[in-house]
Amino acid sequence: MRTFGVEEELLIVDPVTGEPLALADALLSGIGQDPHDDENPDDANPDGSDGPDTGLSHELKLEQIETQTRPCRSYAELLHQIRRGRGLASRAARRHGAAIAALATSPVDSATHTTPDPRYAIMLERFGITAHEQLTCGFHVHTAVESPEEGVVVLDHIRDKLAVLTAISANSPYWRGLATGFESYRTQAWNRWPSSGPSPIYGSLASYRRVVRRLIETGVLLDEGMIYFDARLSRHVPTVEVRVADVCLRAEDAALIAVLVRALVETAVREHHSGVEPASVPTALLRLASWQASNFGLRTELLDFGTFRPEPAADVVWSLVEYLEPVLAEQGEFDLVQAGVAALLGRGNGAIEQRTVAGRWSRNHNGRPDAAGLAAVVEHAVQITMGSEKDETDTKPQPVLTWVRQDWREAPS
Repeated sequence: MRTFGVEEELLIVDPVTGEPLALADALLSGIGQDPHDDENPDDANPDGSDGPDTGLSHELKLEQIETQTRPCRSYAELLHQIRRGRGLASRAARRHGAAIAALATSPVDSATHTTPDPRYAIMLERFGITAHEQLTCGFHVHTAVESPEEGVVVLDHIRDKLAVLTAISANSPYWRGLATGFESYRTQAWNRWPSSGPSPIYGSLASYRRVVRRLIETGVLLDEGMIYFDARLSRHVPTVEVRVADVCLRAEDAALIAVLVRALVETAVREHHSGVEPASVPTALLRLASWQASNFGLRTELLDFGTFRPEPAADVVWSLVEYLEPVLAEQGEFDLVQAGVAALLGRGNGAIEQRTVAGRWSRNHNGRPDAAGLAAVVEHAVQITMGSEKDETDTKPQPVLTWVRQDWREAPS
């Protein structure tokens, strides 16, 4: 079985108001101060394996933090690693009176602060409001490939199925205090970058490298790190990186999507060895499929990845599971995926959960979320991010935020 791992981008929030907090520097500088930050025998992986701790790092904005798992071989191991990463970030946040929320955009309006870094400073100057507003949290899945050539085979074969993952993961219906009308508004905000979105069929590694080189030679992009395709070859590790998903509210859904991605990669390689050519779907159609998934999520219809005609969302999701069944069954994951997909379709993705909570707690009763409803969305997300459900009858007072925010430019060096 191929190894796989994930990167999760998480929001740092005020646990009372839900406002994003520019605390990434403080959180990262404090890692290691808590004895629970280190791996210990009582927190071993389910399969008994060992390895380096889950990592944390900066992202573009100081209001977010990224976790990275190590390479894993099973759903159980990966789920454990995802929960460890979330727990490590949460403990660091609590030391500053803050919390961690797996939300792909901020429901609550707030100024954003870019991480002090020369590269990010250039991005702010060159890309203006696109970079300034880019407080978005994605979920990236890395799956091992034997070579870059095999990786390009995978990219060519999976491109027509990726929009389904956007719909499953959709977790961003609100944007800075506004109801967007989208289930994954992160997808819309992210696709303002000039090099984002679906890519063409390459046919060879040389063609892939040529496309990347030509994009960089335009001078529009800073470097290869700004190749923001829906899926790409990793620059640093021998993996294909799939980048279409919102960060998932629930760790179980995140691990489920990673299993689906790994099965897509393995299926693509097998199809290639069997002489199956990639589906020659025009990139323009893939953009429409992505837009449809971002707009409607699991609420109504998706574009079927075989016909690219609208079909009920649940039917398209189950079609993907059926397509991947041979690999999933061989790897002992088919029953797990069936149960996970059924549970997700039953309760809805993160966007549906957010809308439900906002409607329950908004005080204006006109169907539009207000400040109270959006703060409740963040509070709910904090609970679910760490795997616990909020008791709706709980009337205990909320914790008081003890940290006073300070613009990083005014902080002492």
